[in-house]
Amino acid sequence: MNCDSPCITVPTTPPTNTFAWNHGGIQPEIATTWLGMVGPGVRQLGDDDTWADHTDTRPTILTLVGLQDTYDHDGRVLLEQLHDWAVPQTLQTHREALRQLGEVYKQLNAPFGQFGMDTLAISTRAIKSGSSNDDSTYTALESKLKAFTHQRDELAEQMRSMLEEAAFGAQEIEKAQALALIFKAEKLLHQVHRAAQP
Repeated sequence: MNCDSPCITVPTTPPTNTFAWNHGGIQPEIATTWLGMVGPGVRQLGDDDTWADHTDTRPTILTLVGLQDTYDHDGRVLLEQLHDWAVPQTLQTHREALRQLGEVYKQLNAPFGQFGMDTLAISTRAIKSGSSNDDSTYTALESKLKAFTHQRDELAEQMRSMLEEAAFGAQEIEKAQALALIFKAEKLLHQVHRAAQP
């Protein structure tokens, strides 16, 4: 096999390089996908800008067809795409707070969410900072990343549990608790974003 030239490539945007569809990059071809939904219970919104990823598909479809299992989802039900009558009462109660909780959860926990992209920028800066004589910048930035990730993990677990219980556990969210989690998550996202700036 000739490894000097790529066997299979797809032009990328911008057209400065090519991509062989091996996951692990952040190119638009990997980070941007689309989901088309149609059927009873699905709102006819046309092309919209709901931010979602693959993990949101399963809980959304299960909710639409009225099924559940014991699998813990990393995604959320895409409430903004569904009619009220198509979802359980627990997803109708405090719907706007629940929608906001889901959106912030995705920015905090999804690989291509704001947290993921900002921590990637911090980690890249840490790796580029080192020299054979001084690892202090690398160590400081990696320590900061560890603290951010610990905070994210705690918040994301609480948010995931609340979203999962509302969708599949017949448990309405506590609005005040949801708003408090949203506030904490937005504060953390802001801190990480500031740290990601050069």
